[in-house]
Amino acid sequence: MAGLRLGPLLRYVDWDTGGSATIWVETDRPTTAEVRCADGAGGSARTFQIAGHHYALVPVTGLTPGSTTAYEVVLDGVRVWPQPDSGFPPSTISTPAVAGRGRPGPGPGLRVTFGSCRQAAPPAGRRGPHGADALDTLAARLAADPAAERPDLLLLLGDQVYADQLSRRTRAWLAARRDLREAPGAQVADYEEYTQLYYESWLDPEIRWLLSTVPSLQIFDDHDVCDDWNTSAAWLAEMRATPWWRERILSALMSYWVHQHLGNLSPDDLEADPLYEAVRQAPDGTEALRAFAAGADADPSTVRWSYRRDFGRTRLLMVDTRAARVLAEDGRAMLDPTEEQWVRDNAMEGHGGYDHLLIGSSLPWLMPPLIHDAEVWNATLCRGERGPRWARIAEDLRRRADLEHWAAFPASFEALSDLIEQVGTGPRAPATVCVLSGDVHHAYVAEPRIPTTSRVYQLTCSPVHNSIHTAVKLGFRLGWSRTGRWLGRGLSRHGRTGRPPLSWRRTDGPWFGNQLMTLALTGRTARLRLDQAHKERWPRRGEPKLVTVLDRELTAADRG
Repeated sequence: MAGLRLGPLLRYVDWDTGGSATIWVETDRPTTAEVRCADGAGGSARTFQIAGHHYALVPVTGLTPGSTTAYEVVLDGVRVWPQPDSGFPPSTISTPAVAGRGRPGPGPGLRVTFGSCRQAAPPAGRRGPHGADALDTLAARLAADPAAERPDLLLLLGDQVYADQLSRRTRAWLAARRDLREAPGAQVADYEEYTQLYYESWLDPEIRWLLSTVPSLQIFDDHDVCDDWNTSAAWLAEMRATPWWRERILSALMSYWVHQHLGNLSPDDLEADPLYEAVRQAPDGTEALRAFAAGADADPSTVRWSYRRDFGRTRLLMVDTRAARVLAEDGRAMLDPTEEQWVRDNAMEGHGGYDHLLIGSSLPWLMPPLIHDAEVWNATLCRGERGPRWARIAEDLRRRADLEHWAAFPASFEALSDLIEQVGTGPRAPATVCVLSGDVHHAYVAEPRIPTTSRVYQLTCSPVHNSIHTAVKLGFRLGWSRTGRWLGRGLSRHGRTGRPPLSWRRTDGPWFGNQLMTLALTGRTARLRLDQAHKERWPRRGEPKLVTVLDRELTAADRG
């Protein structure tokens, strides 16, 4: 009898018709996975095989718009989810109401909860180094209180797994498998080891239930592959010269495609995907997927990991800021030309037909001013503007200090700024344009000083479950200070970089800790909340609790 090894994960929910969804599962052998809903909706799919593992993405059809229905997962006629001893409520699929021509009608709007950088929580009863897990804590609150406000969508903005920073449990598992004295040591080396990261993260009982009942959209960042992934051409050349890198990058892209990317796609996109068709039709899809990953590594411009979703009158563009980079020092770009054009085309298509534009970028667009100036200065020096000695120093500093955000690609920073100003200007501009980011292990709200009709925000939230060194925390505080701005101007003079093409100010934060942001979008209004996970002494000693530290309306008049 087949068993459920991982999942279910509720991924795509159709916001055009309110009638369909997709459920991702991993099973322990080949089987047919079936989803049965309490209202009679359902669907089934045969598993496909990758490297000895069996997966299915089950299309669920016949759902009732504007409804919430419980579902179960059945393998070979036997129910395997919900689990018999589960203490959680039934997993459900919620669909939006629709009104005329398939457009979502009036209702509660869209609630988007987002964050990044989650290292797996330790097993129950054990203490970990990072404190309370914000996503675990959210799951516990929703499970305990059916009336609690539930997100319509989880946006996981990178570092869903850490291939290079492993827990004690995973290191012990690796040590039983191979000699950790040989490279890459206590880091994952192949596809099988990547699956262990997903098991550790997604089998967490709270996370497993949460992902089964709240739709999630995901994108990678560097630790999903390797710290500083694609930070520079010199970095990439050094990695490719190591004997273990090729297997690492192929396994990273293969496991990302299976565990994260497939669920981001709509059923129509899946049906049109030749790789998905090839993998499903083959007795074993490993070689087809491996060839795809090899091509994506050799020429990133041949693959698009970015994607677009429309939720009624809210548009989301999830942008790949890692694999799509151009690394040549004389032409550095966060996005290659075709990717940059894709972002522009999808932002401008139907301009005036949406009320909110969300740009999901794992890396922040607007950073603390000192760090922004340092990254522009560093990029100039790496390009050789002050000679080869400074270029060598700057390359070393770039890696040590993670100077690789939008500011480290000055032309790309300016192009994104220009696009946001263009989208946000005019009588048909959306009410808000928000760049949603993570990566930097603190949270803040920043607003650019540009003459737009829309309210424009950089909303940064991380980590979900991680920590930050005291020295780095002090560095971020300095980066936002007046002293930091003065130091940044000094770096700009040394690098002869000039002033940034726009200025901005931090209007909220910074906050440090494990946290999640939630955007509530209704009509042309937007409200932002930041919740932090804390361990409380009451009602039960040590019980994590979400504490709201910010709750503000983004579409209100400027507070000055």
